[in-house]
Amino acid sequence: MSSERTAIEVRLRRHLEVLTVEIGPRSPATGDSLERAASYLQAELEGAGLRVERRAYAFQFREVANLVAWPPRAPIGEPFILVGAHYDTVPTTPGADDNGSGVAVLLELARHFASTALPLRFVAFTMEEPPAHLTREQGSRVFVRELQRRRERVRAAVILEMVGYTAERQHYPLVLRWAGYPPRGDFIGIIGDGRSRHLVRRLLASLRASGRPPVQALVVPLRGWLLPAVRLSDHAAFWDVGIPAAMITDTAFFRNPHYHLPSDRLETLDFEFMVDLVLALERGLADLLA
Repeated sequence: MSSERTAIEVRLRRHLEVLTVEIGPRSPATGDSLERAASYLQAELEGAGLRVERRAYAFQFREVANLVAWPPRAPIGEPFILVGAHYDTVPTTPGADDNGSGVAVLLELARHFASTALPLRFVAFTMEEPPAHLTREQGSRVFVRELQRRRERVRAAVILEMVGYTAERQHYPLVLRWAGYPPRGDFIGIIGDGRSRHLVRRLLASLRASGRPPVQALVVPLRGWLLPAVRLSDHAAFWDVGIPAAMITDTAFFRNPHYHLPSDRLETLDFEFMVDLVLALERGLADLLA
């Protein structure tokens, strides 16, 4: 293993150790866990050289916050590419794959691009899970409303949702089984809606050119309403206002039997797969901004 790959894996493991073992479930129902997670993420992002804005809002008589980070040399006022992942969990799980894996990859991508002048934003969303899921208080939906108020322009959003689990067998809804997707669960999925078709194609080409991990793509019509399972993360908040967005995922509960369970633990993750994804997305994001 190269020194670069080793360093990435060490950092990924450290992020997940803190989030899933030291902090554990990250929910309004589990004490100060959300605040501790947010503080860790802010410290890591700032330590990597990014500027961080804490965007707090009220949820059920307490304060929760999205974290927005960007390279200090990034242009202000220009349309940007957003990379996002939610850092909360349901109360029953340490959330290694859902969504510690996505947050850890986000931190590594932010570190990689911190010294560039590229128009990027890295956003750690709060309150993706119940009880805020699919409500106005979901962190990504609060963030999208703020975008509109601030008149900030997003070229595209890339949302990391469960990206660390592989399996010998992959399950699908019936319609996707007919489409002939592979039976082995060793690939990363890219999912977009009709407005996101171009984004999905560009990401697919870049990630496949990287060689690893294997990649599959799916473009769904009507903002995903014909296949509701593809709407169950933060990308849907962007689809619903017409912003191109792609979910990067290991396909969640269609592959991972530990979804929302206490068994969604650090030791179930495939770190080689995650390192491959970090390296592939470094190329993919650079290609999007070329």
